[in-house]
Amino acid sequence: MSQPTVRFRVDFGLGEAVGPGKIALLEHIRESGSLSQAARDLDMSYRRAWLLLESLNVSFHERVAISSKGGRGGGGAALTPFGDELIRCYRAFEGEVQSRAERHFRPIAREARKAPLKSVPAPVVRLSER
Repeated sequence: MSQPTVRFRVDFGLGEAVGPGKIALLEHIRESGSLSQAARDLDMSYRRAWLLLESLNVSFHERVAISSKGGRGGGGAALTPFGDELIRCYRAFEGEVQSRAERHFRPIAREARKAPLKSVPAPVVRLSER
């Protein structure tokens, strides 16, 4: 039986979103201590990785990561405690959503074809300010 998979992003405002790509980038930065290594690990250009990280850093009052320029001694990148918390919140929510999808779609999942998934736009979850 096929397991349904949910991919989503969370919009916090206009142009301020967090989804699987940005979270994966943060996780790779945490593992490698380097933005350029994280970009290589994810098979993306350094520029793309830098733009994604910068978009995260300006989307919140607190930075998600700090970096130092490279050069002779080498640079580096590290997550802030807020960046770690962002990953934790996203992954916890993802686990809850995945569990609900599996329960909710169990009756029809056996009818799903075994063909590979095509890229489908992720649904948007909007969090309104209160």
